[in-house]
Amino acid sequence: MTATAARDEAEVYDLRGLKCPLPVMKARKRLSTMAGGAALWVETTDPLAVIDIPHFCHEDGHALEASERVEAGHRFLIRKKV
Repeated sequence: MTATAARDEAEVYDLRGLKCPLPVMKARKRLSTMAGGAALWVETTDPLAVIDIPHFCHEDGHALEASERVEAGHRFLIRKKV
């Protein structure tokens, strides 16, 4: 599967408007319900997410495949550990 295909098929989880620690807590809970290897886009406006989301992925063993600045904040492509 190409990176573009992975991006296109990933579910989008809108966490805009939530402040730390809610984006990480909600992303962790959502990923816990997903199959190993599944991808999830997390969208957030929390300025601390650029620190918190990569740290969370490293701690929990998930792959952070993309981190992008968007008009209203950031979005992250997380691949759940298998």
